[in-house]
Amino acid sequence: MIEARHLRVLRAVSTTGSFSAAARELGCTQPAVSQQMKALEASAGTTLLIRTGREMRLTQAGEALVRHASGILAGLTAAEEEVAAIAGLRAGRVRLVSFPSGSSTLVPGALAALRADHPGTRVSLVEAEPPRSVDLLREGDCDIALAFRYGATGGEWDDLVVRPLLTDRLIGLLPEVHRLAEAPSVSIGELADESWIAGCPRCRRQLVEVCEEAGFAPRIDFATDDYPAVMGLVGAGLGVAVLPELAVESVRPKGARAVPVEPAIEREIVALTLPDLARVPAVAATLDQLARTAAR
Repeated sequence: MIEARHLRVLRAVSTTGSFSAAARELGCTQPAVSQQMKALEASAGTTLLIRTGREMRLTQAGEALVRHASGILAGLTAAEEEVAAIAGLRAGRVRLVSFPSGSSTLVPGALAALRADHPGTRVSLVEAEPPRSVDLLREGDCDIALAFRYGATGGEWDDLVVRPLLTDRLIGLLPEVHRLAEAPSVSIGELADESWIAGCPRCRRQLVEVCEEAGFAPRIDFATDDYPAVMGLVGAGLGVAVLPELAVESVRPKGARAVPVEPAIEREIVALTLPDLARVPAVAATLDQLARTAAR
């Protein structure tokens, strides 16, 4: 295998015309240059230099190798500089996928702080709910997935690096004219006879499970993944809903009142990445900023 350090020596010998002059240019000894040239000729499997008296000239193979060496060494230098920039967070790219309420609450502050600290790092964002967001991570279509789950599910994320961010409590959303709108809290059982407005599929499944534990099946008349639409329907008096606190924070409810739900229903918000990606400086910096933003 031809090594880059040997190519540098060959190019120096070609430029200067002798081992001793090449040694001075490279800052090494003449025997070291001679030894590396012998190693290069052994790797190439042919003679690269011919000595004629005090002069040296390249063979046809040597000329071909020098011609290619310039491009190879220039490309290697550019690659080394780019890698150093990425390692030093002067450059880099992170592909982030997040669920909507995370996109509107956690992501903006984290990315603004990341840009201020590392302006050369670029972050792209697309939205997807788990488990689709987690699938995108495993398929290599993103570097970090912002996700959530209700209760720990054994083995669900065992192959991933899990960075806990915060615990998000579910909040009851009632029309302002509702009989319980001014209550300090409300139990799920008190809403058994209400018309329900359900959110994303995972949240909808959790709602059904919680209601069943309380002894009733919710009558879901409306279902939408759009949180502003949920709040609009509640504000219009068309039903009640239970939404994550992050979602309520991201949209000001009009005509609706947020009321704590008892017993408390919580979901865990995390940032996920692959083990190898966690060692990439730009990915690690983004995870750190997400954690700092969530802690505020």
